[in-house]
Amino acid sequence: MQSLWMLVASLLFAVMGACVKFAAAHYSIAEIVLYRSLIGCLALALFVRARGLSLATPVPWMHMRRGAVGTVALSLWFFATTALPLGTAMTLNYASSLYLAAFLVAAAVSAGRRVNWPLAATVATGFVGVLMVLQPSFNPTQAVAGIAGLVSGVLSASAYWHVKELGKLGEPEWRTVFYFTFTGLMLGLAGTIMTGFTAHTLSGAALLLAIGVSATLAQLAMTRAYGAGRALLTANLQYSAIVFASIIGVVVFADRIPLIGWLGIATIIVSGVVATVLTARATAPLEPAGAAQVAPPTVDSLGPKSRSTR
Repeated sequence: MQSLWMLVASLLFAVMGACVKFAAAHYSIAEIVLYRSLIGCLALALFVRARGLSLATPVPWMHMRRGAVGTVALSLWFFATTALPLGTAMTLNYASSLYLAAFLVAAAVSAGRRVNWPLAATVATGFVGVLMVLQPSFNPTQAVAGIAGLVSGVLSASAYWHVKELGKLGEPEWRTVFYFTFTGLMLGLAGTIMTGFTAHTLSGAALLLAIGVSATLAQLAMTRAYGAGRALLTANLQYSAIVFASIIGVVVFADRIPLIGWLGIATIIVSGVVATVLTARATAPLEPAGAAQVAPPTVDSLGPKSRSTR
């Protein structure tokens, strides 16, 4: 039952996406990243202080590199939500599990190892779903946002790869997440200085606070899910965020997703679930016991094996 906390986390991430879509009418993407990261940094600093932990790390530049990739992915996803239906933007970002699986297939081919053909077929099917989702976006007003959403998923997969490497070096997840949010704070501040600060209104400030709070609560719920639930079930339940985002988009924003888009979303969800299972099985012999059943990259959390680009 603890895995069901992922449903709570997914709903909160969808709510965060909706808040970003509203906030983008008042603030630049850089400002949204800045304030979202500021709230995350404060929450993590309190966590570190309360637990008596240390932020000292032997690999600061690796953290910065991972943080930069994750922040760019986050920014592109935020941008995609401004022009695409919320469910479409969420789907493109959550396709990161397919890119991770594609990395595994490509690594096997380059190393001359036996290719996991079921996994390769799943990836190919998932990419067909991506094309189906993107197809309605191929118009002058949405093409750039569609590409941004697609690239955000690719970079999310790359960021998660960095997280795995940091984990192998013994870096705890909370420290990795702190440096991700800290990098987001610095890059968001740099971008905001260039674009200019927007004067706050009560509604605008409330939206920024809602983004930070929903993200933090989602991280806590995700931490509970991975800490006490079944890892593989939890990893698959994360795709409920696409369903929640699609429903919110239709009800709140009157999003209109054509039939081919809905079919593409369904294809990506099914392919993502299958790819997660097959990837876990493929990497099981190479990882310590219990470490193979991991989620694709998603949003920063205070606990283990979390998506860390939200």
